[in-house]
Amino acid sequence: PAELAENLKKYGGFIPGIRPGSHTKEYIEKVLNRITLPGAMFLAGLALAPYIIIKFLDLSSNSGGGSLVYTFGGTSLLIMVGVALETLKQIESQLLMRNYEGFMKKSKIKG
Repeated sequence: PAELAENLKKYGGFIPGIRPGSHTKEYIEKVLNRITLPGAMFLAGLALAPYIIIKFLDLSSNSGGGSLVYTFGGTSLLIMVGVALETLKQIESQLLMRNYEGFMKKSKIKG
């Protein structure tokens, strides 16, 4: 937080309503402390959700459902969602790049 606050101050950035410097550092520390525990609990819940669902629905390995837990575990789901989001970001940036290239070709600015 201290390094981030210093970089914000050095490059002219700021958080609206917060004074640059030590106030920014304190604000960032406060926000990080507030979001770290709920974020960790959410990720733990996501990782454990498939196991809990299999137990709750009584899908034992005898019925073939037990292997489903290992196929689509919580961490696997988290990785798949992350990869899907990153792929969508790259597709969006490629489409934007194509639009800009078309814009540059259409312009008739002569130097």
